[in-house]
Amino acid sequence: MTTQTETTDAECLALTRGLRRRGAIVLAVFGLVWALAGGSGIAAGPVSVAVGVLGVVVAAGAVVVAFRGTRGPVNRLVRLPEKWNRGVGLVNGAELLAIFAVIAASNASGHAEFIPVGICLVVGLHFFPLARLFDQPQYTWTAGLLTAVSLVGLGVLAAGGSAETVRAVVGLGAALVLWGSSFHVALRG
Repeated sequence: MTTQTETTDAECLALTRGLRRRGAIVLAVFGLVWALAGGSGIAAGPVSVAVGVLGVVVAAGAVVVAFRGTRGPVNRLVRLPEKWNRGVGLVNGAELLAIFAVIAASNASGHAEFIPVGICLVVGLHFFPLARLFDQPQYTWTAGLLTAVSLVGLGVLAAGGSAETVRAVVGLGAALVLWGSSFHVALRG
């Protein structure tokens, strides 16, 4: 017979592993989306295709690691705030609205080249509250690095870089950050 404490500990362990696995998979998939976007900014067709193929391989590897890595010992159980799932829904909803606003404002102003920069900034900023809501402190550095990638993209624009160059820089930079976060979450928790 198990006690209430044992059941709670087992449930917390399962929740910790499940959240980390799902987080690592979501990060890997969105890393692939950013890699494909970045690859689309590369004029050389074979290089663009190679980036896409490499992106698929890295994302698939990250998904495999997400399943295998989260089976190992758990160093720290997550401590989720009350109503954390509602908070996650609100943060993700706000992120989606902000992305649509970036796209609409960029297109309406005739400056579509700002779309990758703006979306990367929005995605980066949304990781700050997610770090607390999922009790994943490493999401704070994910947020900071994605924000930095968006600022680099803005710098490329300010220096006269083309929309394609900005898409390549921001897309590939964001992909690397998200994949790094995916592997870290899967392997280190």
